[in-house]
Amino acid sequence: MTALSPHLLDSPLEALIDRVAERQRADFGHSQPDLKADGSFITACDRWSDATLVEGLAELFPGEGVLSEEGRQQVPATKAYWVVDPLDGTTNFAAGIPYWAISMARFEGGVPVLAILDVPPLRQRIVAIRGEGAWRNGKPIPPPAQQLHNAGCASLCSRSIRVLQKLPHRPFPGKIRLLGVASLNLVSVAMGQTMAALEATPKIWDLAAAWLVLEELGCPLRWLGASPKGLQAGEDLALTDFPVLVANRQETLDRFMPWAEALETREPPPQVL
Repeated sequence: MTALSPHLLDSPLEALIDRVAERQRADFGHSQPDLKADGSFITACDRWSDATLVEGLAELFPGEGVLSEEGRQQVPATKAYWVVDPLDGTTNFAAGIPYWAISMARFEGGVPVLAILDVPPLRQRIVAIRGEGAWRNGKPIPPPAQQLHNAGCASLCSRSIRVLQKLPHRPFPGKIRLLGVASLNLVSVAMGQTMAALEATPKIWDLAAAWLVLEELGCPLRWLGASPKGLQAGEDLALTDFPVLVANRQETLDRFMPWAEALETREPPPQVL
């Protein structure tokens, strides 16, 4: 693979992402969702975006496998491979809420080395390269620990919000936001938009790109169950969740850990009388 630039990358790859983002903006407000077996939504635009990205990556990076939400969900056996969520936030997209993302990450040695998060409705593109930093629309993103504009917001997903019921007598240490897009919920911490994010059931395609952006900007992560590090070739990740807590700095992570631990706590099975 050729050397990559954050401004952005390699022009054929940029053109591929631009093509998908433009189609998504054109389809926004005109897509009827179908229900998948797991209860989540999918649209024709999800399917088209997935097929276009998978085919495009195969042409641009021959010999590198692709794991995608709407396609093959097994870890490729190739030395380098891509993890793709073609349209993260389908419920928002289908409901006419202009907030969703294209999430892509290239893996080597079991970890992401390149991340791209494109937000078509905002025309924003976040890029991270391992060991080199992260950029938004070509401009370096400062680590959130150096940013002073945080409004005290914290992101919960729709499933992690149940932790509030488990700690009813403890005030939650942030203004709760539910954005409906797992990848952007997580990366909002790196961007300084939120101080912490708790995701209960993210899949590898939800978190792959955000994971690298967070690491490059010095945000601590705590895996609350299985870790996505060192995935094995052939492993089927269709049903595997990677619950995680992320924060803008270590003391914030420590402050939110009681809610993360509440998420980990299993409900006792009902007693049979």
